[in-house]
Amino acid sequence: EEFRVLYLNNQNQLIAGETLFTGTINRTEVHPREVIKRALYHNAAAVVLAHNHPSGEVTPSKADRLITERLVQALGLVDIRVPDHLIVGG
Repeated sequence: EEFRVLYLNNQNQLIAGETLFTGTINRTEVHPREVIKRALYHNAAAVVLAHNHPSGEVTPSKADRLITERLVQALGLVDIRVPDHLIVGG
């Protein structure tokens, strides 16, 4: 799995995008502190989160829902919105 972040400005225009974390075939460790650090570096007003499921299954897992919730809360503390978290199958 890979976890990517797309950084957006106030007009929801793409500033930058990068792969922040790379894991194993079925899991990636995501660190909210690093996501916040990179979002602040890019002076982002919002971020779109994205990761893949090599299995092809695009239904969010319990872990997916939990990390999304944690990131929304953490990024909210520094006024950065999370309009979406995408899961790509395959």
